[in-house]
Amino acid sequence: MSPAPKDIDSSGKLEVARALRAKLDEAKLHIVEDQNRFDTLQSALAKDPGLISEGVAGTTDPAIVAAEVASQIAFLRNLKFNYLQQKAKDQYVKTIVSDEAPNINAEDNELLRIENEKKKEILSAAKARLAEKYGDVRTLAPLVEQDYNKARALTQEAAALASKILDARLTLTRLRQAHPHPRLTIPAANAQLDAQVAEMQELDDELQQVNAQVEDVKERVKTGAREVERLRVERADLEKTVKAGQDEIQDGRVVGLYDWYTVSLAFYRALVSLETSHSESENELHLSYAITPRGASKRREIFIKLLFVPNSRQLADAEVEGLVEDIGDVVGAHVQANDVPGLIAAVLARARAGA
Repeated sequence: MSPAPKDIDSSGKLEVARALRAKLDEAKLHIVEDQNRFDTLQSALAKDPGLISEGVAGTTDPAIVAAEVASQIAFLRNLKFNYLQQKAKDQYVKTIVSDEAPNINAEDNELLRIENEKKKEILSAAKARLAEKYGDVRTLAPLVEQDYNKARALTQEAAALASKILDARLTLTRLRQAHPHPRLTIPAANAQLDAQVAEMQELDDELQQVNAQVEDVKERVKTGAREVERLRVERADLEKTVKAGQDEIQDGRVVGLYDWYTVSLAFYRALVSLETSHSESENELHLSYAITPRGASKRREIFIKLLFVPNSRQLADAEVEGLVEDIGDVVGAHVQANDVPGLIAAVLARARAGA
């Protein structure tokens, strides 16, 4: 018994379906795997948005995102085209192998046209929204890039500051280990600084005093050198005079008496601090003394002028310079008493007392 036509048609359709399935399996479209991978990536980004800033492939550079989107769109368009092609082939095969011709009339075509128009409108609206989204992406991409650069700069700055803070803490720890308790506090350091400043001021004052003393000693050394030079000249002159006198005078005691008188005069000058004595005229005598007051290191020049009555030893008047106080009454009393040694002793006593 031969098989029925309906069984032949069913077996033919089954073979065609099996062949179509085999072709789809061999095509290796990986639609399910790509969908699973896409869903996994989206769920990971939704759980941890920080992955975007950590450099997930295809999510940091807008150019890479645009290229990936373009490749996906091309792939989906190709997939849609293949799907429509296979669907059309399937419908065509079904139409050919079917016993009953499909009932297609003008009303069906009109319905298809209307449906196609609706789909085209939906597609146009979707394209317009997509173009708007693309425009928003192009507008916001530079702003997002600026914000990303700012965030990256702030992140780097925060990392640098954290490193500096860690270094400062390590340095502080080393300083604490190198300088154990008790450490020098700010008030103690300020007090020590004030004490050092006061000590430096005192040392500066002492240094100034020492410098003044050095200058005074230098002046005294210069004065002494000049005096030594003067005395050397006087000695040379006196030696010449003595040598000339020895030739004229036969008495050998004259030289000894002269030396004794010279030494006694020098001793007296040093004893009373007499620097110079000069007779300005027959009745006028100038005396200059260098006195060091008590508690002082610098010498004071005292000048005394004595005026006598002409052709007599009567003291007429006296003038004193170099004293701070007025001693007119002392001078008057000694002039009235005609006491020259007493006047000089009183003036020198006042000078040594610091008057």
